[in-house]
Amino acid sequence: MDTKGKKIILASGSPRRRELLAGLNIDFEVDTRNHFEEVYSPETPHEMIPEVLSECKSFGFHRPLEDGEILITSDTLVLCGERVMGKPHSRDEAIDMLRHLSGRGHKVTTAITLRDKERCETLSDTAIVHFKELSDSEIEYYIDNFKPFDKAGAYGIQEWIGYIGIGKIEGSFFTIMGLPVHLVYQELLKFIG
Repeated sequence: MDTKGKKIILASGSPRRRELLAGLNIDFEVDTRNHFEEVYSPETPHEMIPEVLSECKSFGFHRPLEDGEILITSDTLVLCGERVMGKPHSRDEAIDMLRHLSGRGHKVTTAITLRDKERCETLSDTAIVHFKELSDSEIEYYIDNFKPFDKAGAYGIQEWIGYIGIGKIEGSFFTIMGLPVHLVYQELLKFIG
């Protein structure tokens, strides 16, 4: 992809987001410095939470953007029934999340925000994931060996638990992994012009 001299900045520490953005065959740099607290109003509709947090990450970037820079931020949320699942803070919380997802379908929404000096666009994509019934030994094996504490819903679809536990997905695999690259590409084309 020809960025026409624009400087693309990914403001995410996620190795998965870096890998997915690199798959678009563009040059970019990673800069995770920001002034952002992951908080949102309790009245925020569940489906909107990733968009709110993605925009907050963008506007919490540690410095003003310069001419020719495009900043990309993102946020992923897992929603099972009415339960919102972010990143687990402990082994017990991760076990509880996976027990809740076991044998059920859930939504994964990932939002992206692209911003330059003049404009800001935030979009999101939702996919549905169906887990088989997971045994406690499978859940504990996964958590102890893969330590998914940096992942919404306490799992990575591209890891062991995805191989053995996911029977069906509806929507983009990459949205579930943490970056809807089809949306990033579409928006970058508009921003690059």
